[in-house]
Amino acid sequence: MAYNIPEKYQDLTPAAQVDKKTLNKMEWMSCFLQASFNYERMQACGWLWGILPGLQKIHTNKEDLKASMAHNLDFLNTHPFLVTFVMGIVLSLEQNKADTQTIRSVRISAAGPLGGIGDALFWLTLVPITAGITANMALNNKSIIGAILFLAIFNAVQFAIRYFLMHWSYNLGTKAVTMLTSNAKEFTRAASILGIFTVGALIANYGTTSLRIMIVDPAINVQSLLDGILPKLIPLLITVGLYFLIKKGWTPIKCIILILITGIIGCAFGIFAGDSKAIDADGHPIPGGYNPLVQWYDYPAPAAPEKTGQQAWDALQNVVDQLAKEGTTVTMPE
Repeated sequence: MAYNIPEKYQDLTPAAQVDKKTLNKMEWMSCFLQASFNYERMQACGWLWGILPGLQKIHTNKEDLKASMAHNLDFLNTHPFLVTFVMGIVLSLEQNKADTQTIRSVRISAAGPLGGIGDALFWLTLVPITAGITANMALNNKSIIGAILFLAIFNAVQFAIRYFLMHWSYNLGTKAVTMLTSNAKEFTRAASILGIFTVGALIANYGTTSLRIMIVDPAINVQSLLDGILPKLIPLLITVGLYFLIKKGWTPIKCIILILITGIIGCAFGIFAGDSKAIDADGHPIPGGYNPLVQWYDYPAPAAPEKTGQQAWDALQNVVDQLAKEGTTVTMPE
């Protein structure tokens, strides 16, 4: 039997202020926003779980608590790190016993813009910057400290934001909705510009895709020609190509599969280079780092390493000694 949510609560007396301990508890419980994610109501179950301690403090009337829990199970989809902003606003409305339809409308209007803002703030700004710095530390220093530092910084920032938004939006109430919607466009644009700039820098710094192809007689390295035109041209073209594919409706999963297949085929045919420090049976480095399955062009053998002054002198001394054994005397210069 369907439950009909009443438009107004039975007890319309404003409730007492929710204590900080309960607000902090809601902050921690908001971490489970997507624990029961489904395609019918998205984050509704996790949302109710997170806000429930506050509702229990506000609604002492069991029927009012029942109605509040029912309408808080409505469809909800927002950014998981910024959800406490919505919780604080909704909790202030619940405390003042606003009608249920108003609370539902405010919840949707506040939750919607946070998806774009949160993506720009976290996935396009915080994660690339933090991961770029700490990954560089891990690669250069060969230390696990880089990974630990990334997790520490990322989680410190997101929990600090959860805590601040929980208390700030609850005290601010419905005024926060107007402030959010009036500045959402400018904030999102600024964060997106910073994030795109950072992603571009990471592509230039870590994009290592290069060509292995060598045109011989005389030997011409195709990658050297491209570097003379524009360094990191191949990673740039890959990024731009994926961008246009996504604009045409490709999903990230399809793009990943395309990159995987292209990489495997390219390496099998000796198109892409790789610096795996591979060596052949004689101990010489293999150009490009691997032997392709299909060798459709000749790669020149690596040049012999230049000898140091001492090595050249020792080699010359060996020749002199060999000549002396054969009866030819050679005087070495001083």
